[in-house]
Amino acid sequence: MKGADTGGSTELRLLAERAGRDLEDASALEILRWAVDVFGGKFCVTSSMEDAVVAHLASRARPGVDVVFLDTGYHFPETIGTRDAVEAVMDVHVITLTPRRSVAEQDAEHGPKLHDRDPDLCCALRKVQPLEEGLTAYDAWATGLRRDESPTRANTPVVGWDEKRRKVKVSPIARWTRADVDAYVAEHGVLTNPLLMDGYPSVGCAPCTRRVLAGEDARAGRWAGRSKTECGLHE
Repeated sequence: MKGADTGGSTELRLLAERAGRDLEDASALEILRWAVDVFGGKFCVTSSMEDAVVAHLASRARPGVDVVFLDTGYHFPETIGTRDAVEAVMDVHVITLTPRRSVAEQDAEHGPKLHDRDPDLCCALRKVQPLEEGLTAYDAWATGLRRDESPTRANTPVVGWDEKRRKVKVSPIARWTRADVDAYVAEHGVLTNPLLMDGYPSVGCAPCTRRVLAGEDARAGRWAGRSKTECGLHE
């Protein structure tokens, strides 16, 4: 089926559900090779540039694979630097998506620091909408979600159905632990965001991310002090 028309959303959903069961115990590389074999050029990897683990794995399954990055306009300089380094040294094709409006244009329309006043709307404008538009050319996309990151991600399937976007969602390292990630990085010399070594085990936009304290889960530094735990990309 490589590169072929994989049919309508019902067929894709059934395909995803079956693969989620069949590939539950498969390795991350096997899961990605399945995705490449089924979807070919209609498959991409998304990366926040927290690290390049999934991009590196996917490049082994499909050299030159599309890696989609969301430049929200609020990223730490280290995150942009990681994206540039990944593009320079890895066998991937980095595609940078940007929101319809610049930060200045958003400030003019909604007022400054929308991320403080209405973080859900800010995420919708600067993350969710650009990704939905950027994924229109694909039938399947891969993420770096892991079950051990937070309670909200504990049931992440290795292959599932993205109902919102009507696409197959692949999470090849869902069963990995932080130690597994660290071991893969060390073995393959994979690029990582310098902030991971500076108290930020989960890296998002600079205004909404703080260092994590001892005993907190990896995503406790995201939207700290709020009930918000996800940006909307994975809900």
